[in-house]
Amino acid sequence: MTWLRNTAIALVFALPAITATAGGEAVSDFTLRDLQDQKVTLSEHKDEVVLLQFWATYCGPCKVEMKHLNEMYNEMKAADKPFVVLSVNSDDARMKRQVERYIAQKQYTFPVLLDQDSSVTGHYNPNKTLPYNVLIGKDHTIAKRYSGYNPGDEKKLHADVEAELAK
Repeated sequence: MTWLRNTAIALVFALPAITATAGGEAVSDFTLRDLQDQKVTLSEHKDEVVLLQFWATYCGPCKVEMKHLNEMYNEMKAADKPFVVLSVNSDDARMKRQVERYIAQKQYTFPVLLDQDSSVTGHYNPNKTLPYNVLIGKDHTIAKRYSGYNPGDEKKLHADVEAELAK
């Protein structure tokens, strides 16, 4: 299992850069529980730009990207912009405590959702690539999908979020 995880991490690091693809299709609603065991439904965020961020505790690039996403989330929140990051954790259900500790230690403020049966991950990220982001416009259609992460990619993502907010 360690070999498989290390191989997966190595493959993620080998990605040349963030790969963004255009979307346009309507989103499928879902409900997941957050770290406080509260239900969070995608449709609750109508008229907001939503970034679905798929990650796991064993994914090094995910952890690097999360710092930047938290900064962007806090910046947008302080400016009262209609933007939210829904961070979807795809670790095994037995890892909840580890996820809670990691988020608390890093003091991340965006909502963290637990996809313990991988139903949402399977729908939005069928290849289970990590990190993986889906940018959803205020009209609840997919604006872009992003696969992988390299330092600096957060600037492109930030610009794309701003463009969606301007629509």
